[in-house]
Amino acid sequence: MSLIEIKHLRKEYPNVIPLKDVNATVDRGEVVSIIGPSGTGKSTLLRCLNRLETPTSGQILVDGVDMCDPNTDLATMRRKMGMVFQNYNLFGHKLVAENVMMAPMDLLGLSTQEAWEKAIKLLDMVGLKDKALSWPHELSGGQRQRVAIARGLAMDPQILLFDEPTSALDPTMVSEVLSVMTDLAERGLTMMVVTHEMRFARDASTRVFYMDRGEVWESGPPQQIFEHPQRIETHDFIFRVRCWHYDIMSTSFDLPAMMASLEQYCLRQFMGLRAHNMCELIVEEIMVNSLLDVARKRGMSEPNLHCNLYSGEGGVDMTFEVDYRAMLTGGDPLTDGETDSLTQLLINRLTTQVDSIEPGVKRFVIKQD
Repeated sequence: MSLIEIKHLRKEYPNVIPLKDVNATVDRGEVVSIIGPSGTGKSTLLRCLNRLETPTSGQILVDGVDMCDPNTDLATMRRKMGMVFQNYNLFGHKLVAENVMMAPMDLLGLSTQEAWEKAIKLLDMVGLKDKALSWPHELSGGQRQRVAIARGLAMDPQILLFDEPTSALDPTMVSEVLSVMTDLAERGLTMMVVTHEMRFARDASTRVFYMDRGEVWESGPPQQIFEHPQRIETHDFIFRVRCWHYDIMSTSFDLPAMMASLEQYCLRQFMGLRAHNMCELIVEEIMVNSLLDVARKRGMSEPNLHCNLYSGEGGVDMTFEVDYRAMLTGGDPLTDGETDSLTQLLINRLTTQVDSIEPGVKRFVIKQD
């Protein structure tokens, strides 16, 4: 029997139905990542699992016990499920160790010494043993989230639920939290993780749920979901999260904003420093030093440039597409010689292949090896 069985779960609010008909199972020791567009019921599903929200109808069986049965002892069942929230939810007036010690003392009856020893062990596991006597406000966001994970583990749960645990973090802090979560996955802890971090979903999960419109539309191992999705909606979602798009409508556009957006994309894709620098270089060379330079010299105030950067698996290979069709028309369009020089600009230094998809649209394939 599966550790978790969800049958025809539905959750209604007066103006919206976040969960329409959810059916799924989670086996003991599985790491399930739940992905999908915002507003499709992913967080609501987790909150229904531990009954922070009351389902409208359906069943949630946890270790054979129906969480929706009014006679179920929810306090006892919740001890089997730790929860890590987006915004840490630490008690600011208590030390880090005290935050971890509270539940074992209050609910498990551990003595202060026993709870202290357990807290230190768990903080050591998440790399924060030296912060045991610090206050939460003295920690970075990533450190606070790791304390929240230690607190979630303090009750020795059978299941640990994560509700977008990295969404409130600066991108530079995401990796430290994901590292702890990956370590927990390798230890065999049953986990359900609502996440936008596709690298974690792909590399650390045993199974991935794709949710859309209040239902689990596709479920399968990461390789299937990310490389051979069965539904077009899953394919389109995976494609979007691995693509960076930017439009340059004016020669006086905000270059720092564009580069910051590109940097955020590279961080989300877990690109290495070399790949990151290469992406920035190719965008700057093609868009700024070539096309925009020509546009300014020609007096084109609205060049209407469009670029897409697609990341391959793990950011190993990348594809950059640039659409400059608007510069081929008008009063003083680009010449064949200028477009040919654009094609040659990076072919020897950074790329192994340049394709002309159609006049004014070129695709640069960037290899890392």
